[in-house]
Amino acid sequence: MTTTYDCTSDDERAKGLEHAQRAISEKKCVVFPTDTVYGIAADAFSPQAVTMLLVSKGRSRTMPPPVLIPRINALDGLATDVSPDARKLAEAFWPGGLTLILHAQPSLDWDLGETKGTVALRMPDDEIAQELLTLTGPLAVSSANRTGHAPGQTAAAAREQLADSVEVYLEGGFRPQEGQDAVPSTIVDATGPHLRVVRNGAVSLDQLREHVPGVLGLGEIPMAEEEPVDAGPADASPAVAAPVAEEQAAASVQPPAGSSAVEPPAPATPAPARDTES
Repeated sequence: MTTTYDCTSDDERAKGLEHAQRAISEKKCVVFPTDTVYGIAADAFSPQAVTMLLVSKGRSRTMPPPVLIPRINALDGLATDVSPDARKLAEAFWPGGLTLILHAQPSLDWDLGETKGTVALRMPDDEIAQELLTLTGPLAVSSANRTGHAPGQTAAAAREQLADSVEVYLEGGFRPQEGQDAVPSTIVDATGPHLRVVRNGAVSLDQLREHVPGVLGLGEIPMAEEEPVDAGPADASPAVAAPVAEEQAAASVQPPAGSSAVEPPAPATPAPARDTES
């Protein structure tokens, strides 16, 4: 039975969080506020629950949802080969509106969709979200709306779209504040040799570059190192990285291929499409 809890009341909030925790353990979906918009969540480690989340939104496995975590030390449990620069961004902007695409830990028993071995992680800056994540552990989360419709900025707005496909709605008021447009998180692909923004959002490129100056902006192409001066004719042109394909959608990712001044770059392996609404 679908139930909405007013989390502006301490008693209702406690009851709602308890019910939401139980629903997650039963492989059902819940809706709760984050620091960007309301999210629909399911157990990240249950293929059945993730399938229910995708069906509720009207979405296929080709758009895998990101995973929200309760604390930064969960990063290494879910991702591998985390570069020092990616870690700098996590330490600077978590909790907050930054999503990092990383290589998923191969030992984890989960199925988020067609991820090609990656996972998109974020730590939200919202008390209710943090309380729920502390109770449940990592959650697969997408914006609380039907695909193609505006994200819900209240639980009531989300319920109008998702109805009984969700077990528990946690109402915490407008996210962001009433009258403000919903801004999704900034997504940075950290799976290649260069960190690269693949969706602009809550954290600006200038803010990212304050901590990691080499972050590439949306659509920017990295330059390879020049050849040594004695490696060829004086008029030889500096080598450049292979062109990076423009995004086919706001969250489609094709990490830049590695390159060298001597050998041609290997073809890039396209990364999966990503949730464009969270």
